[in-house]
Amino acid sequence: MIVRHPAATAVDPTSAAAQPRGGNVLSADTRARILTERQNYPQPRAALLAALHLAQAEHGYLPRVVVDEVAELLELLPLQVQEVVSFYPMFHDRPKGRCHVQVCANIACALAGARQLVQHVEQKLDIEAGEMTADGAFSLAEVECLGSCGTAPVVQINNDPFVERATIADLDALLSGQQVDRPTPGISMIPDGTAGYLLPPNGATRCRIDDYLADGGYQAAQRAWQSLQPEQIAEEVKNANLRGRGGAGFVTGLKWTFMPKESPKPSYLAVNGDESEPGTFKDRQILERNPHLFIEGTLIAGRAIRAVAAYVYLRGEYTTPYKILMDAIYEAYGRGYLGTNVMGSGQRFDIYVQRGAGAYICGEETGMLESVEGKKGQPRKRPPYPAGSGLWGCPTTVNNVETLSHVPLIIRHGAAWFKNIGTEKSTGNTLFGISGHVKRPGVYELPFGTPLREIIEKHAGGLANGRPLKAIIPGGVSMPVLTPDKIDVLMDHDSLQKAGTLIGTGGIVVLDDSACMVRAAAVIARFYHHESCGQCTQCREGTAFLYKLLKRLDAGEGRMEDLDSIQRVCGFMEGQTICALSDGAAWAAGNFARRFRPEFEQHVTEHRCPLPGSFEI
Repeated sequence: MIVRHPAATAVDPTSAAAQPRGGNVLSADTRARILTERQNYPQPRAALLAALHLAQAEHGYLPRVVVDEVAELLELLPLQVQEVVSFYPMFHDRPKGRCHVQVCANIACALAGARQLVQHVEQKLDIEAGEMTADGAFSLAEVECLGSCGTAPVVQINNDPFVERATIADLDALLSGQQVDRPTPGISMIPDGTAGYLLPPNGATRCRIDDYLADGGYQAAQRAWQSLQPEQIAEEVKNANLRGRGGAGFVTGLKWTFMPKESPKPSYLAVNGDESEPGTFKDRQILERNPHLFIEGTLIAGRAIRAVAAYVYLRGEYTTPYKILMDAIYEAYGRGYLGTNVMGSGQRFDIYVQRGAGAYICGEETGMLESVEGKKGQPRKRPPYPAGSGLWGCPTTVNNVETLSHVPLIIRHGAAWFKNIGTEKSTGNTLFGISGHVKRPGVYELPFGTPLREIIEKHAGGLANGRPLKAIIPGGVSMPVLTPDKIDVLMDHDSLQKAGTLIGTGGIVVLDDSACMVRAAAVIARFYHHESCGQCTQCREGTAFLYKLLKRLDAGEGRMEDLDSIQRVCGFMEGQTICALSDGAAWAAGNFARRFRPEFEQHVTEHRCPLPGSFEI
């Protein structure tokens, strides 16, 4: 099924433009697919990321001749294409091995032994991370978070589905040309005693539309499009006090009311499915197990803000969720729930999916908008805000996958029902992801206000090795770390703020007393240094300097004044930049150094890490 944006310039994929000409290296099929993709957008440039994914899948990498050809197909300058290639980690302008082995090296995978996997491949192939074998058969890379923290350690070969809970035996099989093809571990669940609605019960999936319809699916969307006015939908969601599940926690229905009721320009819904913060892996569970719930929420939100289309920005490494979501969207088109006559309303609404390319900064809402438009994902200065000038200068609302997945149940059961779940100011259930040193890492659907101790000890089974608890990151690695005396805090916005941290994305990372806190801080600092877009001096230089200081401390070469330098640098970073990436880097490094200062001082006085059994980096 080809869905074309109404404002797009029609291009016939079978035309002469789609055919290879002298000097072109892309096949007719790839050229045609790129030309088809550009019809999903009002401007050709917005198809650039999709075009680069297609070109790289065929050619293996993106040399100048491929860049030139993509530029010609999308009416761009080669320089405009090249700057995008150089910005995104998933795009390569140099050859990679035919088998490109990528090992996640961030905090959850590091705690689970990722370094040993990397060392094994290095020894086996006689190369180092970042290198390729002489015959071009293999290359190895350490990559940042792959969004599967509950199944750490994780390996990805090329852009294939993940190898989760990877072992050395798995790597040996892969390097000998075998496939490691086992089912994705079932790690998301509704604990006994919880009335769940985001996840199907008992480990089931509802990927087929008939299964979703049998559970009452799309009834709320039908009511929204046939019986309710946009203002009524927004008011009901606002009254439910649904707060965004992407980190900021802004009231969703209120956000919708910022959109203009009348505009000469089309309105859009931009959906953030790029969950890239280490410790966060919840949206993937919805997309893999209950995609139609998300699609229905997107439909209702589109009606509430008078949007003509939704653009779903999905992280590029999510191969399996992408396939499942696309299949579900095609099913929804087939039933008339999307397209020219939504729910028999006579109105049009489309959903398009765009794959990202490995840049964490695109999780920031305006960085994502830039990326959707086919540019480097560098956040925009505000004002103007997206509701006034978002995608292509048009009114745009940005919501994330989990936020929209709550909406059908609110419309079906009402705001009062939703407000009876959770706490007064943090209503409803949410998906808590827990990883690190616990027996049962995974995603648990629970109401806001659930005690942190209950999540760790009851649902996740307690610490895996029976060792004492040492540290807890409560909501993704940018949230300030907690010490064990805070384990009884309630997991909601207000309670965590009083405890000196934030709920963020609800991604909980647990560390036992074997873990070196300097090392944990260094892993997180490396992530932020790698992911800074470089636009703001305080972020670009600050993340680099924090990583340098923490590496020096970990190596036993630090000085006492380095501890004060960390705090001083964090002070220069927090609240000084266009987006919150710099804040997150400062909160992480600063709070590790402050709350575990004696251990940091030991690294200086003993000139070594005092925890020989700690994970390696």
